[in-house]
Amino acid sequence: RRLTDLHPDIETLIFDQSLNYTTGYFENREKPIIFAMSRLDKIKNISGLVEWYGMNRQLQSLANLFLVAGFVDESLSKDDEEIQQIRKIHTLIDTYNLEGKIRWVEKQSYKNFNGELYRYIADKRGIFVQPALFEAFGLTVIEAMISGLPIFATKNGGPLEIIEHGVSGFHIDPDRGQEAAATIYNFLKKCQSEPEYWEKISQGAIKRVEERYTWKLYASRLMTLSRIYGFWKYVSNLERDETRRYLEMFYGLMYKPLVQNIGHSSVLAAEFQNDCHAKTPPLPAR
Repeated sequence: RRLTDLHPDIETLIFDQSLNYTTGYFENREKPIIFAMSRLDKIKNISGLVEWYGMNRQLQSLANLFLVAGFVDESLSKDDEEIQQIRKIHTLIDTYNLEGKIRWVEKQSYKNFNGELYRYIADKRGIFVQPALFEAFGLTVIEAMISGLPIFATKNGGPLEIIEHGVSGFHIDPDRGQEAAATIYNFLKKCQSEPEYWEKISQGAIKRVEERYTWKLYASRLMTLSRIYGFWKYVSNLERDETRRYLEMFYGLMYKPLVQNIGHSSVLAAEFQNDCHAKTPPLPAR
């Protein structure tokens, strides 16, 4: 269900320069949006995405960059790593002169708002980028895909399995930033001449999530696993009882007598050794 009543607030977030806790603006609002949303720490690599964008002038001419991440004002953060990333992004914006091409707003905690934000950017034929150095699973990847956003996500971790490259999205290597930026540029450039290509990847993303990653499928698999676990727990209990009886029999018939014989054999061996010493003549003196 679409939450269109949130669109005025979403447009304010994306475009209103007077809004607090934001920085940057879009000089050309008609460009498609490159969207990224995550925590602001080193592993999420949002600063890396800003650098890729800053180094690729062709990409800048084709699309705007919109970030929802952490705090924009470092004085509001109490995390040293986040503060370092905040400073780095501000420096990159100045270094690459990205004024008018980038918009950065602080993290949003309202889930329904974030869900509609994905869909709003999809309506504008934008894309979603997840540039993390490593991503264990990739919840934002799933959220973006089910919203119909073509996705470009790290190949390190969960997104490698989630995304079918070239079908439901694209894998990017966070250690090869310029190649990643070129992949994004080539996609957006192709969509200019072939608008149906954007639609193809968008529908591929939705289909992939519906086939593999919905809550209904998750619940069904969980119930199946619980039934399998219950069955094997019952079977394995039976097997353990049989194994225990076998081990008790083995102990009584073989191991226990063997241990007893070891003690008896030691006595016999000592007697045999003493007898040998008694019968052995002494060596002749030199």
